[in-house]
Amino acid sequence: MFLGEFEHTIDDKGRVAIPARFREELGERFVVTKGFDPCLQAFPMSYWAQLTEKVNRLPIGSPEARNFRRILFAAAAEVEVDRQGRILIPQNLREYAGLAEEVLITGMSTYFELWSGQRWRELQGDLSDNAPAIAEKLADLGI
Repeated sequence: MFLGEFEHTIDDKGRVAIPARFREELGERFVVTKGFDPCLQAFPMSYWAQLTEKVNRLPIGSPEARNFRRILFAAAAEVEVDRQGRILIPQNLREYAGLAEEVLITGMSTYFELWSGQRWRELQGDLSDNAPAIAEKLADLGI
């Protein structure tokens, strides 16, 4: 399970260290893709396979299903962890997420996200401001 928040830096070549406890669950390879927010999402290969199977069951005739596939798969990259516990994030993904120096790696239970430090702090401010409304909506869903 991916839990917690970890602050790292990205080097000039686009490499960032992955927390040791995350690496244990990930193995040597995993998938990184664009997130639905201005961040990246990283999935273990086993979870990625399950997600792919579910997405492949969506009707290809549906414009929403096709767009979802485009978001999820077109920019996806399979990455490997090097001996120092780092991954190389492709340039297009770094640009999308605004990853320049400070990178926040945040656990999301079954996957994790990579955020620019600035964007993460902005999001945290928004979440704090909207926490009561979020809690109310989740209560409506039975959570």
